[in-house]
Amino acid sequence: MLTLTFVPVYPVSPGMARRDEVAGRMAEAVVKRLVGRKLADVRDETRAREVVRRILAENFQAEEKLDADARTLLMDNAKLIRDSASDYKRLFALVKTKLAKERGFTL
Repeated sequence: MLTLTFVPVYPVSPGMARRDEVAGRMAEAVVKRLVGRKLADVRDETRAREVVRRILAENFQAEEKLDADARTLLMDNAKLIRDSASDYKRLFALVKTKLAKERGFTL
């Protein structure tokens, strides 16, 4: 009998692998604490860790997109920023906060 296993093929960037690794470690800690303190009744810890890991990874990805969009906005207005002698880091934080608020994303 032949068994086929589907393995999705997509490019994995180093950032994506790192994000998933961090999300996995955080998910493990969250589920362990919830179960240990009896704050959640978890029947399948493996599944719970995977769900939490996926949520965290999606959140990290959304924040990275916010960062990229904020950088793009600032680069599009680089001349104005240079002429105004504004602090890039401060402007980046302001733009990121504004984009997050518009998108309903909590930082």
